[in-house]
Order: sequence, then structure tokens, then C-alpha cells
Amino acid sequence: MCLVYNRDMDKKIVAMILAGGKGTRLQNLTKKNAKPAVSFAAKYRIIDFPISNCANSGINTVGVLVQYESTELESYIGNGDKWGLNGVRCLMNTIAPRQTEEGASWYKGTADAITQNIDFIDKQNPDAVVILSGDHIYKTTYNKMISLHFNSKADATISVLEVEPKEASRFGIMEVDKQDRIIDFQEKPKQPKSNLASMGVYVFTWSTLKKYLLSDKKKENSDHDFGNDIIPTMLKDNKKLVAYRFKGYWRDVGTLASLHAANMDICLNRAPLNLYDWDPNTRIFTEDTPSLPQFIGKQGHIINSIANQGAIILGNVNACVISNEVFIDKKAQCDHCVIMAGAVIESGAIVHNAIVGPNAHIKKNEKVNVDSNAVILVS
Repeated sequence: MCLVYNRDMDKKIVAMILAGGKGTRLQNLTKKNAKPAVSFAAKYRIIDFPISNCANSGINTVGVLVQYESTELESYIGNGDKWGLNGVRCLMNTIAPRQTEEGASWYKGTADAITQNIDFIDKQNPDAVVILSGDHIYKTTYNKMISLHFNSKADATISVLEVEPKEASRFGIMEVDKQDRIIDFQEKPKQPKSNLASMGVYVFTWSTLKKYLLSDKKKENSDHDFGNDIIPTMLKDNKKLVAYRFKGYWRDVGTLASLHAANMDICLNRAPLNLYDWDPNTRIFTEDTPSLPQFIGKQGHIINSIANQGAIILGNVNACVISNEVFIDKKAQCDHCVIMAGAVIESGAIVHNAIVGPNAHIKKNEKVNVDSNAVILVS
């Protein structure tokens, strides 16, 4: 969670980053690793994006709620120095489910994760709480959304974006009136009434949310989830919920296909997400690995690609995202691939439309996914 003092208003804000999901659809990438710790765009991890957004918003205390295979994620986050959150007035915390007098249990849902940490939030005495997902790719600051929340006197503000109608059933879908007040909310409906989708980014007035969390905790048939339980109940009680219209790039990278597509968006420069922008107000911060210089050999050929430090490229590379310490041998061909740290691709191998996992090894002259448009994982 994160304590923010918004420069534009005399309000205290606590933000919680939810990062405990299993991410099973990413297959072996998350078998021993939390999804937010998965590599992205050669240099980053997924968790870098929401934490950097907090830092760029003037948020000076950030906490991440962890659960599944959290060891590497906790180690990576550390004291927050990667994002400038380790100063005298800053604090970075990772918070796992803990044993209490009532017993010990995993977070049962997104709302329950917040409920189990009510005591921590109460110590901050906030006016509002910002709730974020730890596994989305986007660049923003939350200041305008926070301002909208207070200026509109909302009980909850939900960040939304328009999606393709055929994709709408994958999201929480809202209907709004002419003032963008939310009048209906359905979690992953089979027949969506609109294409206005929730991004999983919320601002709640804390005194109101706390009451709903404590009430939901007592309900045995509840999923203890914001989309399924808390938000519909608030709407039923005629609380004021407002939509904040997000403009820009946002992607949920919960599947191999979506993770691959987001990486291709970066290396092919086909989306409005600029990771080469040195603007201190929007920069995405990450760990600078202690690698050797990148090397491209005499016969190496690389186009439309990103290659991080320590990569040795002696073969042909097109539209690839190449992490640190990757080795691509002579006469190897890699096309539309995401190649993660430590992977080796031997001479003569041909790899197409694949995510090559950390330390994976593709043997000499091996052909991987040739002539296929489906994305596969090599691990």
C-alpha cells in the first residue's frame, strides 16, 4: 500500500497494489514466480509500471500485497530504491497474508486482500484509498483521477477505457449517464451492454469503503471481490460511482498471447507507449542489471528489435525483444520473439512467434514454431 500526499489538494491517499495472483495462463513463466515479476520489454518487469506510476504521481509510500510465489518479487522490490522510494519521507513495503488471532488465511479475493490490511490503512488515517493491479502495462499519473474523485464528491471512482465490443465480455463493463456517473456495472458479462471497461484502477473514499469491506467480510456466499461484490453492492445502495476516462495505452498481460503482443507493440513501435521518453514525470524505472556490454557480431543482423545489456547477437534477428545475457549464435534466425534473460539459441536454429523463457536452450538447427501464427512458450 502506499501513502500519497497529493500536491494539488490537502488530502491523504493510501494506495494498494494487488500482486498476489497465480498467473497460471502464463504457464511455466509463473510456475515458480509471481506474474508481476515476469520480464517485459527486455529491461523491465511488469511490476515496474504501477510502481513507477505511483512514484511519478508524487506517491511517496508504496506497498505491494503479495501472495503466490512471492520470494523473487519481494527481493526485487526491496526497499524501493529502484523507484526513488527509499528516502526519509518514503516507504516501500511488501505485505503478505499474515497469521492473526483469528487464524491465518490466504487472500480470498481482491477485496479481502484490502480487508486483511484495514489496520495498516487506518494507521495512515487517509481520506481515500487508491487500489491498483500489479500486472498491467501502462504509463500514467493518478493525480487527475484523484482530483476528479474529490471534486465530484464520489464514493468511488473507476478508471475506464473503451474496448473492442468483441472483447468486452473479458472485463468489468459499465454503463454511465451524461455526467459519467456509473449507473450499472457487470463483471465479465456474457452479453455486454456497453464497451466501457474497468481497468482495475480504483479510488475509494476510505470511510465508505471500510464499511463495505467489513460488511462483505461477514457474507459467507461472497467472493470478496471488488468487481463481483463491493462495486455492485455500492451501486445497489445508490452510492456515487464515477467513471474516469483513461486516454492512452493499457494492456492486461495475463496470457502468453497478450504478453507477446505487448512486447511486439514496443519493439515495432505500433502503440502509443513510449519507453524511450526521458521525461522525469512519466519515466518507467527499473533495475539496472550489472551486465557486460551488448555485442552484435560481424554477421549479426538486427532490425525492429530491442536488445538489453549483455546480449550477444551473431545471427539474424527481426522484431524481437532480447533480454540481458541472451546468446544468439551464427546462422540462427529469430523472428517476432520475446527472448528472456540467459536464453541460448544455437547455430542454425529458427524460432518464430515464440516467448523463449529465462535460461531456455534451443539446440543447433532446431526449428521452433515455424510458419505458425500461434504464440508458444519455450522453457
